[in-house]
Amino acid sequence: MKKVLFYIFLILSITTYAQEETVSGKVLNAATDQKLENVHIVNLTQVIGTITNSEGDFNIKAKVNDTLYFSYIGYKPLRVRVTNDWIKFGEVKIKMTELGIALEEVIVADVQLTGYLEIDAKRIPVYNNYRYSISGLNSGYEGGSRQPGAVNKVLGAIFNPADFLYNIFSKRSKELRKLRKMKKDDEIRNLLETKFDRETLMALLQVERLDIDEILRNCNYSTDFIKFANDLQILDAISECYEEYKVLDRK
Repeated sequence: MKKVLFYIFLILSITTYAQEETVSGKVLNAATDQKLENVHIVNLTQVIGTITNSEGDFNIKAKVNDTLYFSYIGYKPLRVRVTNDWIKFGEVKIKMTELGIALEEVIVADVQLTGYLEIDAKRIPVYNNYRYSISGLNSGYEGGSRQPGAVNKVLGAIFNPADFLYNIFSKRSKELRKLRKMKKDDEIRNLLETKFDRETLMALLQVERLDIDEILRNCNYSTDFIKFANDLQILDAISECYEEYKVLDRK
């Protein structure tokens, strides 16, 4: 009996230890070895995030074979697999390569302002995209500009789900289940709130940029929203659409 209890205790201890494993490291510029502060690291497997400190150091919960995703403005994103050696020998150095970005001509504003409020207020274009709420669903749908057929367009899309959404959501159900975890992790939310490139979302959901845009179009989000929303807003939009899709699919 004592031996049985000993083995049970040993198994529980090993399990607890495995659950509490973390990995640490330092993130540097590949060319200069400069320490990089505020690099975002996301464990794609466990859907948790952290950032590097002023010395480039980080510590994050991870197990063997978890994939860590490193992203930093102006640098090429990295995916790094957690290995036994990493956990066994401790801190590693992660080196990120700086991107060369050629800036194109930028138009600051396409509206010439006069300085007179009453005149300028009439000259600035207003982009209105309306959300339509349907009883029984958690949230509404964005039908674009207000027009007679907008509501019908939204209803038609909901009750005649597109093959694209079915293919994406059914094949990516494992990845999409991560959405709830992503929304609860403050570090991931803070990261996505400052990003507009969809790179982190693509890595987490295992989809391409075009797929993300197509998901939003099929969920009746406007072109303006798809183009200008930050990654956190895109995350929330896809999450809402997926939750409503599951409700309708069950019915």
